[in-house]
Amino acid sequence: MAKDRFERHKQPWTGEEAGQLRTLAAKGQGLKQIAKALNRSEESTKSFAKQNKIKIAKKR
Repeated sequence: MAKDRFERHKQPWTGEEAGQLRTLAAKGQGLKQIAKALNRSEESTKSFAKQNKIKIAKKR
């Protein structure tokens, strides 16, 4: 399975991205959809959400 390449490796999060993360998480989006919308890796998105105490819905 091919992995997506992220050109923005280790770039700092902007306030706009943080706001968008909060909005998408509040709407009940899953980690994969949020990461894709923000053009970030799932690991980065999950880590940032955890640091900022943002709950992300678990999709099953």
